[in-house]
Amino acid sequence: MTSRLGDEIRALILDGGPIGVDRYMALCLGHPTLGYYLTRDPFGAAGDFTTAPETSQMFGELVGAWAAAVWASMGAPDRLRLVELGPGRGTLLADALRALRRVPPLFAALDLHLVETSPALRDAQRRALDGCGVPASWHAGVEDVPPGPAIVIANEFFDALPVRHYVKTPGGWRQRLVGLAGDALSFGLAPEPEPAIRVEAPDGAVLEVGLVAQGLAKGLAARIARDGGAALVIDYGYAKPAFAETLQAVRRHGFTDPLAEPGLADLSAHVDFGGLRRAAEGAGAAVHGPLPQGAFLRALGLGARAAALKARATPEQAAAIDAAAERLATPGTAGRPGMGELFKVLAIASPSLPVPPGFEVPPP
Repeated sequence: MTSRLGDEIRALILDGGPIGVDRYMALCLGHPTLGYYLTRDPFGAAGDFTTAPETSQMFGELVGAWAAAVWASMGAPDRLRLVELGPGRGTLLADALRALRRVPPLFAALDLHLVETSPALRDAQRRALDGCGVPASWHAGVEDVPPGPAIVIANEFFDALPVRHYVKTPGGWRQRLVGLAGDALSFGLAPEPEPAIRVEAPDGAVLEVGLVAQGLAKGLAARIARDGGAALVIDYGYAKPAFAETLQAVRRHGFTDPLAEPGLADLSAHVDFGGLRRAAEGAGAAVHGPLPQGAFLRALGLGARAAALKARATPEQAAAIDAAAERLATPGTAGRPGMGELFKVLAIASPSLPVPPGFEVPPP
């Protein structure tokens, strides 16, 4: 065990017994002083991973164009909350605002709200948005964003929300727990099965449940159904249920043991888009997708935007633009899926709105 947070978690387990994977994940990412996102800027080559907005300005610009089209379909309200959940360094919003500036009535209507708990990332976001010409507010939770028509962006946000694991045993589904093997953190199982789970599966199967993600989707959908607007969720995940565990830890752009360095590595899990869909529909919203990210970006005009940028670029810059577009949209191969296939896009919208841009493509 090589981290201060690891020592705290060990003491917690010694005092109260093993903890669920969801609580472990929440502590690793969100501990108020030692959590991963509270203590660092994890993005880019110098960090632990790179996101789509950091790959190319085209990503944020296309998201901005999407928001403009949705605003028009809402009847062009004269006040619009533009909300981003987990805005990273603020790169996506800065690029989106560049596109939105081309629609002066919309730009004048904007009221920015950033949901972020990390002091380091809040500082980076302020720098990215400095002089953007739009008032901005920061919040610890989406429930703190004032009511009113809203467009909500969540790019690589839901994957960082805690998940629970249940493992099928001959006696039923038992929750996976984090305990101790000597001085080391170790996975184990609860002594008694969970009686509420009656899903059929072979012994050894793992059921990964994102209750926090589904609760957030339900809350967003209820707000959107009541106040109007839409939410765009972009993340890696799966559209159909599967018995699999997807918890992973990343540090310095490589995978590592999720239990090895609590608070020093990013923890995430693939998003259950089917669960998000069911939660949002249950709250009264319309749901579109999920679609592969590549199909979505191409439908929004990725090729045309790349061509426009290349028209005033040097040969080296043009090659970089092509490489970025390919990385964002390529499906990859069966054994190594690319961002264009691994990442999915889901829209949660007011039932009164037409199908949002990009979702005219039927899901696979």
